[in-house]
Amino acid sequence: MASVTRFAQDEPALFKAAQDFVALFADCPDPVIAVARQAKTPNAQIAWTLLGTALFQDRDCSQMKDLLAAFYRAFPEEKLWTLPVPAAAAINGIVEEVFNSDNWSMFEHVAGIFWSVGLFARRHPDLVSWTAERSPEEMWRDMGEIYFMGKSKSRPKASAAIYRILAPAPLGLGIRCRDSRRMPPLPLTMGARRYLAILGPAKDNGFADLSAEEKQKLANACFKALSPKRPYAAAHSMQFFLEDGADGFICREWTERCAKCPFYEYCNYAENQGGRKYEN
Repeated sequence: MASVTRFAQDEPALFKAAQDFVALFADCPDPVIAVARQAKTPNAQIAWTLLGTALFQDRDCSQMKDLLAAFYRAFPEEKLWTLPVPAAAAINGIVEEVFNSDNWSMFEHVAGIFWSVGLFARRHPDLVSWTAERSPEEMWRDMGEIYFMGKSKSRPKASAAIYRILAPAPLGLGIRCRDSRRMPPLPLTMGARRYLAILGPAKDNGFADLSAEEKQKLANACFKALSPKRPYAAAHSMQFFLEDGADGFICREWTERCAKCPFYEYCNYAENQGGRKYEN
């Protein structure tokens, strides 16, 4: 399997560019947290973070932010979990309005996820205390109550929710748990997968051929190497690598159309590189 240590030794300039990319995008708002922070209470912020994380699949960051913002306008604050619950038609109608279609792999599950997060919040009426009284492992186990948070051993959505809840601002909500020394695997987003396969340690080693466990192990090692003091900052930043946004790739939007991107001379998707320019 690809070695992060070998990559850093063999390609020091490219590795330094990745570290600079992480630093540059550390303040780029996470789409789930950006909407959750609109809530006035920590309880509501946690609940909206759980909803956004459970729904986040098969849509890019900008689209998910638009959908969550639309849900929040329709059902702000505690309306996510107070009774009576919204009708499925109302929930699905928001999805169709935002996406101009019901053509989404998650469409038939959205209402169930919404109701499930609401039920979870009613079962745990003080979510701040729920977090404070539990270790990350116990939080991960409890999140199995939420529809589409997963029942498998890995449960990547539950892991992503834990990091979003616990990470300090601006990466997360900064809520405390009982013992944060043993954290779950770091979130492996599509942007991070693209980085690892295109410019990172697996660019010459067939990232697609690795098992899910090998991909996660490589990602964790890479994130820790890129940001030893805050590995989650690397996982957070890399989600924006070649990720579609409102106007092309999000990384283009943040780097003046690639001109100020640390990856400019390495990335075949960088704009204004003559024959190397790729169409989005």
